[in-house]
Amino acid sequence: MDVRLKSSNAGSTLTDQAYQNIREDILSGKLPPLLRLRVDALKTLYNTGNSPIREALSRLSGDGLVIIEERRGFTVAGISTEELWDITETRVVVEIAALKSSIENAGDGTQGDSWEAQILATFHRLSKLDQKLGQNPPNDAWERVHLEFHESLVAASPYEKLKHIRRQLFDQSERYRRLSLTKTPGSRNVPEEHSEILNATLERNVKKACECLAKHIYRTAEICAVSSMALSEDK
Repeated sequence: MDVRLKSSNAGSTLTDQAYQNIREDILSGKLPPLLRLRVDALKTLYNTGNSPIREALSRLSGDGLVIIEERRGFTVAGISTEELWDITETRVVVEIAALKSSIENAGDGTQGDSWEAQILATFHRLSKLDQKLGQNPPNDAWERVHLEFHESLVAASPYEKLKHIRRQLFDQSERYRRLSLTKTPGSRNVPEEHSEILNATLERNVKKACECLAKHIYRTAEICAVSSMALSEDK
């Protein structure tokens, strides 16, 4: 048993667990766009109480993944091509700022070495998972390491608010990417794109690293745009 559950922060821990579980199910599409989120049903599904569920849904509303409507309760946020491009354009601006500040702040000393080691370690794990997957869709393990890789790139940025906003935009765009996997076959070399971002970042080539990252994000959005139209037509 997690000893944290015995502390005075037990309520917060249960909320965190509910938040992570519901967030993952929204990102994966298990809780699809526009689904009404009934608290009683979610309590049973996630085996937790009323308060943690409501607090988790409120947090997810702040992340843009859940909509709160007066008298109607909670709903999974919808999707649209317009929103996808809004998220994408904003994310490119924020991601580039975060990566640029990360590279410039890393330095050449111990901090820089630690940052580089973290990036290389997550990239190595991601590459091994890529090899195992082959042409198969990403699994949960790949999704976790993929997130860690992108976060490692900006880990040296000193701007915590910037990184927080970047993570929110990442999650919002990830929902579109994961939903696109159900509609659009893969037609790109994602490992090669990650490798290009990695190499430019480790070379401390800010311009090239930012260009590679922006290209990577836009390529994902282009594929998701086709999928979001198909998903909308299904409704």
